[in-house]
Amino acid sequence: MEKYKHKYGAEQIQVLEGLEAVRKRPGMYIGSTSVRGLHHMVYEIVDNGVDEALAGYCTEINVTIEPGNVIAVQDNGRGIPVEIHPKTHISTAETVYTVLHAGGKFGGDSGYKVSGGLHGVGASVVNALSKWTEVTIERDGGKYNMKFEKGKTVQKLEKIGESKKTGTLVKFLADDTIFESLNYEYEVLEKRLREIAFLTKGLKITLEDTRDPENVKKAEFCYEGGLISFVEFLNKNKEKIHPTPIYIERAGEVPVEIAIQYTTAYNENIYTFVNNINTVEGGTHLEGFKRALTKVFNDYARSHNIIKEKDANLQGEDIREGITAVVSVKVKEPQFEGQTKTKLGNSEVTGVVQSMVNDALATFLEENPKVAKAILEKCVSASRAREAARKARELVRKKASTETATLPGKLADCSSKNAEECEVYIVEGDSAGGSAKQGRDRKFQAILPLWGKMLNVEKARADKIYGNDKLNPVILAVGAGIGPDFDITKIRYGKVIIMADADVDGAHIRTLLLTFFFRYMRPLIENGNVFLAQPPLYKLSKKGMEDVYCYTDEDLPKAYEELEKKGISRDQLALQRYKGLGEMNPEQLWETTMNPETRILVKVTMDDAIKADETFTLLMGDEVEPRREFIQQNAKYVQNLDI
Repeated sequence: MEKYKHKYGAEQIQVLEGLEAVRKRPGMYIGSTSVRGLHHMVYEIVDNGVDEALAGYCTEINVTIEPGNVIAVQDNGRGIPVEIHPKTHISTAETVYTVLHAGGKFGGDSGYKVSGGLHGVGASVVNALSKWTEVTIERDGGKYNMKFEKGKTVQKLEKIGESKKTGTLVKFLADDTIFESLNYEYEVLEKRLREIAFLTKGLKITLEDTRDPENVKKAEFCYEGGLISFVEFLNKNKEKIHPTPIYIERAGEVPVEIAIQYTTAYNENIYTFVNNINTVEGGTHLEGFKRALTKVFNDYARSHNIIKEKDANLQGEDIREGITAVVSVKVKEPQFEGQTKTKLGNSEVTGVVQSMVNDALATFLEENPKVAKAILEKCVSASRAREAARKARELVRKKASTETATLPGKLADCSSKNAEECEVYIVEGDSAGGSAKQGRDRKFQAILPLWGKMLNVEKARADKIYGNDKLNPVILAVGAGIGPDFDITKIRYGKVIIMADADVDGAHIRTLLLTFFFRYMRPLIENGNVFLAQPPLYKLSKKGMEDVYCYTDEDLPKAYEELEKKGISRDQLALQRYKGLGEMNPEQLWETTMNPETRILVKVTMDDAIKADETFTLLMGDEVEPRREFIQQNAKYVQNLDI
């Protein structure tokens, strides 16, 4: 092995002073320097105000996006202490903003029984990754101010006046040399701040966007109902089995708060939080909740003869069908798996949550027999459907094992077996399928034509999906199973591309397929394997000229303009509006939509599972009224409507 001729001595060992480490490796502290990391900066400062609220001192937090993407966060908590810190010999406020792992959440008599930020890096990291930061503190009858640039103090804490108020105002401008973009998304901040308000009962949070003086946006969140309000919000477009959510609360060493409501939907939605942090990967609190839920409902069903002696117990997935639940725990010293804090590891929390849900839910069911009966009827129905799905699944497997060709007959497969380079185009109808088959690169591109009306899985259980003649070809082609059996490692194609016509029917097919992938093959979306093909809307042609394709309505006037510069006027050009893929010959389809060198693919992502669930429920669910309201609100934005 070749040796690199570099010196390796004491002088090559770098020691990063103060906040230099944060600026050198920002991703270690805020996850990434993308837009997600940018928004995380706001959450870090807001969380300090929330911690004050959890300690019982803060009632209001105001967040403003000012012109130039400056962020201002004002709370009415106690204000950061201003006296000289005995260890750092500078003001405590400056210590908090310039020293990593400095904070009031490591123990001691600070009043923080529980907190989200336990590493003491929030304020200092935001300061390190900002072009400038300004902190104004009101406390002990005085008003104080200090300023920083790129984490370094440029104005030490000084008293600038008197004040009877208390609280902290933090203003910062994120550093554009670190972040890919400084453009905050109002909707992203709105969603997270609403979530925090739900989780912190009675805390008032306002969000104001003043970047465009002509279009100032403002939202205010305050929910005295707490988690009950949260569940009602999540279920606003769903048909409820019981009108009022079940609410469970327990104080003590590990405070637990849970709200539960069942709907007629078939999917489960359980959201878990620790100290207001969304633990998207669950953890010990979720485990305790699921165990208790399964035990309590089975015990009740047995004691009330809903499940007969000879019958097997209901399984966890039967009991969780149609559930919407929010589980929130407050833990003094939470053990998270990693700095990203997505999974709780404290083993003692499992027992605490399980015991509390066992007692409280059992009591609730005994006191509310009508609600108990309605939920259990849903669970028993889910159990029967699960058994039917199992039998259907086995039939599909048997059929596959006895047949020589296990792939759907209409599939034109590719020759490569390397899933990473292979891609399958799901196309509408035989005519488009024929052009796609002829135009493709057979080595790595497979074509699966679908025809007829597809099943809306939002309104169907799993047993209706297995063996469905429209969906089964998709399941077999992808090759990784569906639902709980889905295994991302078994996918046959690295890219699953939906290629539909650029009209209303095509949009409907795309939505039906995306609903199916979201509900039954979600890891496919989470892993970034689902794409939408973008066929052109228009073709401009002229004899002796290479055809020009336009993929959006906005592209068309630009194309005319470019061609006019070349001396080709509009009246010399023939305009074709493509309604369907079948109108293209194989060469055109390859050139415009399938050639990796020239095509446009849109990756389907899912940054917000709550929003995605809400959207699919709204567009594809049973409730008509919310969908009507949505159409009325958004009809003005529709273009290219086929009438």
